[in-house]
Amino acid sequence: MTSANETRTRPAAQLTRRDARASLARAAAPAQTRLSRRRGVLNVFAGVAAFGFLAAYLVPTTAALAEGVPGSRFDTAQADAQMYVAAANLEPAAGTVQYGTYAMELEEQADGAPHPKASLEEWLAYAEGEGVEVPEGATRDDVVKLVSEAAKAEAEKPAAQPASTGGSALAAPFYTGGGAPEQWMAAAGIAKGDWGYVDYIVSHESGWNPNATNASSGACGLVQALPCSKVPGGGYDPVANLKWATGYATGRYGSWAGAYAFWTANSWW
Repeated sequence: MTSANETRTRPAAQLTRRDARASLARAAAPAQTRLSRRRGVLNVFAGVAAFGFLAAYLVPTTAALAEGVPGSRFDTAQADAQMYVAAANLEPAAGTVQYGTYAMELEEQADGAPHPKASLEEWLAYAEGEGVEVPEGATRDDVVKLVSEAAKAEAEKPAAQPASTGGSALAAPFYTGGGAPEQWMAAAGIAKGDWGYVDYIVSHESGWNPNATNASSGACGLVQALPCSKVPGGGYDPVANLKWATGYATGRYGSWAGAYAFWTANSWW
């Protein structure tokens, strides 16, 4: 039996190395836990920042690709023109070719023919006015070629020699009867309501000169009828010329007003 004195005097047990390491690990655990948590928070923030940077780069790029980015200078210019026309609320004028939402003017050629790239309808109308027969189903290039060949053939024709009787040349069938535009229009049966349209067209075609002649095409008279043989009397009589023009205007454009509208838009009729 151990006495109380022996209990008090017994030396304390010594810690083993394993116990010491376990004790140190328990003491360091809270600090490591705090460090691990801090690293976790930093990793989360780094991941969010990387995702935000990637999204900021990819979203605009994807949207631009979806909308279609112009791939050439022409595409860029076309896009700028479309935005300009849309902002200005412009409308294409007659006699123009449209590309997207803007228009490009096509000026007629020096001889009065439409622009080579004008519409098939304009070339058909011009061919009809020039007396050129166009087969059904012809393309615009076909019509341009036919008109060009007809003009070339007309230019290559030898100049007509005046007929002679007894050695004296006959006078050209020019008009010498006198008169004024109002008298000629009234005699031709043109309604007064159309006189303004007629005056505009004739002023631009011949300047109200009954004997006006186009040296290249041979069109003649007040309205430059082509060919002159379509007009009774040779084409130079102003009344006969206006009567023929009335039938031409109503047959092709529906009225003198329609002919005027076409002339102002195309500078020919």
